[in-house]
Amino acid sequence: MPLKKIAPLHEMTRLLSRVAMQTETPDLVITGARMLSTYSERILPEREIWLKGGRIACVQPAGTARSKNLNTVYYDAKGGIIAPGLVDPHIHIESSMMTACAYAEAALLNGTTTIFCDSHEIGNVAGVDGVEWMLEDARCAPLNIFLTVPSTVPATSPKFETAGGDLTPERIAGIFDKWPEAVALGEKMDFVQVCTSDERSHAIIAEALKRGRPVCGHIYGREFVSAYAAGGVTDTHEAIDKEISEDLLEAGVWIFLRGGPPTTPWHSLPEAIRPMTENSVAAKRVCVCTDDRDADDLFLFGMDWVVRQAAKAGFSPELAWSAGSLHSASRYAMDNEIGGLGPGRRADLVLLNDDLEVQNTWYGGELVVEDKTVTPVLEKTLSEDSYTYPQAAYQTVKLPESPKLLPELPKGPCTLNLLRTELPGIVTLHKTVELESAPESWDSVLQANDLCFLTVVERYGQNGGIGYGLLQNFGLERGAVGSSVGHDAHNIVLAGTNESDMQIALSEIEKTQGAVVVVADGAILAKVDLPIAGLLSDKRARVVAEETIALKKAWNALGCTLPYMGFNLLPLSVIPEIRLTDKGLVTVPGMEILPLVEPRG
Repeated sequence: MPLKKIAPLHEMTRLLSRVAMQTETPDLVITGARMLSTYSERILPEREIWLKGGRIACVQPAGTARSKNLNTVYYDAKGGIIAPGLVDPHIHIESSMMTACAYAEAALLNGTTTIFCDSHEIGNVAGVDGVEWMLEDARCAPLNIFLTVPSTVPATSPKFETAGGDLTPERIAGIFDKWPEAVALGEKMDFVQVCTSDERSHAIIAEALKRGRPVCGHIYGREFVSAYAAGGVTDTHEAIDKEISEDLLEAGVWIFLRGGPPTTPWHSLPEAIRPMTENSVAAKRVCVCTDDRDADDLFLFGMDWVVRQAAKAGFSPELAWSAGSLHSASRYAMDNEIGGLGPGRRADLVLLNDDLEVQNTWYGGELVVEDKTVTPVLEKTLSEDSYTYPQAAYQTVKLPESPKLLPELPKGPCTLNLLRTELPGIVTLHKTVELESAPESWDSVLQANDLCFLTVVERYGQNGGIGYGLLQNFGLERGAVGSSVGHDAHNIVLAGTNESDMQIALSEIEKTQGAVVVVADGAILAKVDLPIAGLLSDKRARVVAEETIALKKAWNALGCTLPYMGFNLLPLSVIPEIRLTDKGLVTVPGMEILPLVEPRG
């Protein structure tokens, strides 16, 4: 049988009460366990949990059910730790390049049973339609998936980029009113506009506040904290150090400690956790989250890994797990449903070893992962009950005919405006190169200044715009790389040492209606096809992960220093200091368009 949705609590209170009073038999008793209580932040010895209808009826001393000769199903935890399933308060499913149904597999293997996702990527591509495709997908997934409604689509003004979607205040209000899964407003990425009282930005926030929905945030810079909080924002995952963490907490803003693979800029947890571990600041408004994950990294660095990183950084194991479950549930006022092992709560449970490593996962009382392996009931659901996206989702890439991918050579002395990657972060520096005379070719300029071409092509058939740039310190030695996941407008972003390979990459992206691709010497070395909105594969999670591993290997072989997820952010014109969109070079936060070539004299 495939997994079933469980009944809401109001339909089950009498039944659960009878089980707790031992006048009704539970469906399942998990016995012989230590229990991690997120309510009291302690581990209680010798407990068993009685389940009915996918919910927790009661917690009893171990052995109680057998002593009363209850005729039910027993599961012996053999001294392991039973804890609530993890609750990820901020993620982007699209970053893993897989559907919600596919994402569920990796999440459950990592002990995550609830996620709050911001689908602004597919919103930028297809507007309300795209968000609703994702919501339909989420309804089919064996996972609790809630939407934080995309708030900044497009991320900037049409003056600075071309996007496929436009989520106006009225359209956002419509999503809130139509979809009960829409429980919050997603991250307000346009934090400068919020702080400078932009009318549209605040109109969007107002639609959430008037409905009693929380507003999620995205902020850089301590100088913006007070104005941002005054604008109605009450959480952020962008606390990157001790100082801004303290500022945000004192401003009444929840902070989500973001744990990412240690070699990436997404791993800000060790610095942001320091107020709690060094200064005894209360962690009651502190959660942990994943934010973005590559498909392969999703299996290796899930929420359970982030929790363990919080424990490694100084939280007690009990507090760390609470920050990954109850705290997140409390942030969204859902702690009566998820995040703890109290009677009446969903039976979303995990069995842990002493190192907080997930062995088993129960979703709504069904065992979906056992001994770190997907069970037959979950396998059947993932194989047979996944959502099928409509044909329109497979037809979103409409490129200009015969696009020219390289800029014109300068005709005399000039200044070139560049983007320089500054590893290990995602900020790009605005640099310049002075040319004293017209170069004979671009090759000489590239070689002398550690540069490659960077080009962004408008993909929606609206204006055929192409933005030209030069990228420094990217390390690309030959060939080209390309992606249809150019955040956040998701135009096509290409980098290359020659136009021929760049054209092959672009042609392949158009052919498959979306992809990340690596090309060299006229041949495709690796790619991940993303035919759904140019963002998502329609394959199972493990397959996408394997393709991603091959892609990374080819990507690194060409010398690329910036991982492809960071590369995808090069058009995102809300990250300092300079970005490239289909409209050209954009300074941040100055929001000015610069020419690539500025003639002199």
